[in-house]
Amino acid sequence: MREIKKRKSFLHLARMKPLDFVILGILLVLSFVPLGVFTYQESQKSSVTLRAEISVDGKEIKRLNLDKDTTYKYQASDGDYNVIVVKDHKIRITEANCNDQICVRRGWIEKSGESIVCLPHKLVVSIVSSDGSEDGSLIY
Repeated sequence: MREIKKRKSFLHLARMKPLDFVILGILLVLSFVPLGVFTYQESQKSSVTLRAEISVDGKEIKRLNLDKDTTYKYQASDGDYNVIVVKDHKIRITEANCNDQICVRRGWIEKSGESIVCLPHKLVVSIVSSDGSEDGSLIY
């Protein structure tokens, strides 16, 4: 007759000692530390206010607070225009009479450091924060 071999448990096959489980537990807990750090950093950003700076040919012409929904129309002396809309803490160019319409297709921006550029009109809309930081300035 055949002998029935006794099945060995995974723990016996892996040759894990009790201290190995302690080390695994510590590593598991430490793997969640970055989640806590990122959550804390995001909660600190709430005190920073964002505003949009509109500049033409390198000269700032207007500042818009992103907390207030508004519409602004930039009109140049040569007939160039851009319609800029602020809504729900975001900003975009909704209408422009330039040929390429890249500024309109850019869509909404909402983070510090982002910008919309209309090259034919030399218009730049950029978002800056009240403390001067940018989202990409933190090293994660």
